Amino acid sequence: MLVLVAPGQGAQTPGFLTPWLDLPGAADRIAAWSDAIGLDLAHYGTKADADEIRDTSVAQPLLVAAGLLSTAALDASPNVVAGHSVGEITAAVLAGVIGDEAALRLVRTRGLAMAEAAAVTETGMAALLGGDPDVSVAHLEKLGLTPANVNGAGQIVAAGTAAQIAALVEDKPEGVRRVVPLKVAGAFHTSHMAPAVDRLREAAAELKPADPAVTYVSNADGKAVATGDEVISRLVGQVASPVRWDLCMETFKELGVTALIEACPGGTLTGLAKRALPGVRTLALKTPDDLDAARALISEHAGA
Repeated sequence: MLVLVAPGQGAQTPGFLTPWLDLPGAADRIAAWSDAIGLDLAHYGTKADADEIRDTSVAQPLLVAAGLLSTAALDASPNVVAGHSVGEITAAVLAGVIGDEAALRLVRTRGLAMAEAAAVTETGMAALLGGDPDVSVAHLEKLGLTPANVNGAGQIVAAGTAAQIAALVEDKPEGVRRVVPLKVAGAFHTSHMAPAVDRLREAAAELKPADPAVTYVSNADGKAVATGDEVISRLVGQVASPVRWDLCMETFKELGVTALIEACPGGTLTGLAKRALPGVRTLALKTPDDLDAARALISEHAGA
């Protein structure tokens, strides 16, 4: 059983889209998506620096575009799909719930709305390295922070105000080796993002989603979602709710997943899977050079 996953914000690096634009038709697709959403994806994916692509309103459309471009080149037929945070929009396309252009329009609205919400208060996020998840979550709540990403394999990302993040750095949960502030624009997946939910709900109301053609696993609780309307509803609410990637991986286990391929810019989710899903074959799409190995994995998997 093959699962195709899409990474979330923070996976982007300067120039990561460059080699993908050499694939047949890729530059034309990126140009068409850029025109549709009023954002020069080719520029940001090839020439922009790290600060430019850290901007939430840029990073999110860029990640979805890269995920769609790389998986189209792969031409896989997964049994299961899932995405981390904004990667859920990529997964919705892979499941046949919405089309490419609808996804890019939705993620453009999402990115702009979340950037505006983040500008209201100085907020941020920080990764906790090591420690017991239950102990860490209780400590975060004591400091007024939200466990915004519970990623499994012992990884938790906290979110809150800048002052709360600073307090966490000085007062780590028992057993946590380090607290690493992340280079993100705000406290995503917390109540600080509530204003963005309303904006996204308005945009989502224009969609006409189809039911998933394959198993779609949701960040909200790791459960498979059966209808297109429910997928979209969860995509909207997820902006201000924690990402439970740990529960998604538990569902992968329950479903009997044996191989996992991560869309471009891959690496983060395959790293988590290697620690949390022993025995599952993993492969990250970082450049087009990874496509042959991915196709071979798919072929072996199908044969098995």
